[in-house]
Amino acid sequence: MTANGAHPRHDLDPLIHTPVRLSIVAALAAAEKVEFRFLRDTIEVSDSLLSKHMVTLEEAGYVKVDKAFVSKKPGTWLSLTPEGRRAFTEYVAVLEKIMKGSPHA
Repeated sequence: MTANGAHPRHDLDPLIHTPVRLSIVAALAAAEKVEFRFLRDTIEVSDSLLSKHMVTLEEAGYVKVDKAFVSKKPGTWLSLTPEGRRAFTEYVAVLEKIMKGSPHA
């Protein structure tokens, strides 16, 4: 039995489960650090939508936001925190349980 019920879907992290945030976390999990514009273009969202979801993930402690100047131009780099990597790993494990079709795997 899972923490919240018999089926593993109850263990899906609601912070990650939305399509945009899942796309963000999955993209960040594949890299050490990602530039904001690159991530925006990769997951095909607007600046404002990406910013909104980044605030949610940052407040949860899943994402770190670094701002710096490169060649006198401002830039924003995003990365998963250790907590964010752990949450994503657990999220993927729950999805695998669901895909196997065994609620108690």
